[in-house]
Amino acid sequence: MSKRAVLTGMMLVLVGAVAPAYAQGAEPVVSGGMSWQVASILTAGFALAFSAGLGALGQGRAIASAAEAIARNPSAAGEIRGALILGLVLIESLSIYVLLISLILFFLNPFKA
Repeated sequence: MSKRAVLTGMMLVLVGAVAPAYAQGAEPVVSGGMSWQVASILTAGFALAFSAGLGALGQGRAIASAAEAIARNPSAAGEIRGALILGLVLIESLSIYVLLISLILFFLNPFKA
């Protein structure tokens, strides 16, 4: 038996042993927790932060790879540049979609009765 299989089995046993600790108790649920509006604003903020950060990392890696490819083969610079611009547009569009959804959650209040 491989080491990976043993570790996977041990993790499954550990998760199975710990799972009852997270079971819901018999106490009544007290209202007054976080409202849907606050939760949607927090979710939109975190989504926008992750999208902007990871989009910037992706764009940085794409530009670095394109610069390295052009340095290795300068005659293919036009094709590499076209593929780079297309990739950057697609990466940026994902961040813009998240911004749009965040603005909808901030200002349009989709939780109206």
